[in-house]
Parts: sequence; structure tokens; C-alpha cells
Amino acid sequence: MGSVGRMKLGSQGLEVSAQGLGCMGMSASYGVPKPEADMIALIHHAINNGITFLDTANVYGPFTNEILLGKALKGMREKVELATKFGINFIGDWKVDIRGDPAYVRAACEDSLKRLQVDCIDLYYQHRIDAQVPIEVTMGELKKLIAEGKIKYIGLSEASASTIRRAHAVHPITAVQLEWSLWTRDAEKEIIPTCR
Repeated sequence: MGSVGRMKLGSQGLEVSAQGLGCMGMSASYGVPKPEADMIALIHHAINNGITFLDTANVYGPFTNEILLGKALKGMREKVELATKFGINFIGDWKVDIRGDPAYVRAACEDSLKRLQVDCIDLYYQHRIDAQVPIEVTMGELKKLIAEGKIKYIGLSEASASTIRRAHAVHPITAVQLEWSLWTRDAEKEIIPTCR
């Protein structure tokens, strides 16, 4: 396998592998969960070949994807850039609600740290925006988590250009995650120019 390059993500100093590994399909969606040993071997193969930017979320599984990564990263934490997400709160029986209140943000972060078996999350995304909580309030709590050393960088997923601007006014946003493809070009109107 050829060498995978490195790149800057955002303007705050995060450097990641140019190719990332989305881990959702390992334990949720896209069919039945895959055998744990096979997925750990896949993660190790990716890391050993330079794919060190790993992406998960608390809701994948739910929770089991972060647990899988925690097991896979034993002894390898310093080799990877780890991204996870909060904001889609699993409330049982496959029901979810969207949360961005400070108490939830903090609890979700603490729970993810435990499942991932790490002291710090490199990139922490708000998976969905809570329409009931001003983004400035959510960002205020994320800023505290950075000050405490629990997360390094903040990302948003599926956010509008206006929300990105408001969030960035509280603390710099390092990454925005959304669909941008030949089929979905809407991001080119406002979101991509806002991020640039």
C-alpha cells in the first residue's frame, strides 16, 4: 500500500491523515455488526498503513463503536487522531432526541472518554444541532472542555452557515462534517464559502 499523506484540518493546528477511516459500519448500520476481532485487525491495518484519522460517534451501535475503538487503540493512542460526536441522545427502544445543553454535552464527553479509554478526544463534533439550545450555550460548554484538556478541537455536523458563524464567534470551529457529493451540492451555496 502506498503512503497516505498528512494534511491540516482547519486553521487551529490539527493535522490528520489525508484519508480517514469512518468506523460506523463496523458496529452499526450497513448490515449486522462485524466480528470484533476482524474490526480491530482492520483498524490496526489502517493505522499501520498511515490512515490515522478515525471517526466514530456515541450513537453508533449505540455506544458499541466507541467501545470497539477503545479496545483497538490500546497501546496505539498516540498514533491516531480520534474524532467522535455527541448530540444524538439514545433514549432506548431505538429512539433518540437531539441534545446540546451543557449538562448533556459534559456527560456525553465523559462517557465517550470512558468508552474510548482515552484522556482526551482530538476532535469532538456536535452531531446534530439542538434547536432548543442556542449554539453559543453549547459552544460555551465545549470551550470549558477544551480548557480542562478533555477535548482539543471542536467540529460541527449538519450545521447551517449561520450556526457555523455563531459557533465560531464563541470558539474556532476546526471541522464541519456534511454530505458534499455529485448528488448533494447544496453546501457550495453558503456552507463552503463560510468555512473558507
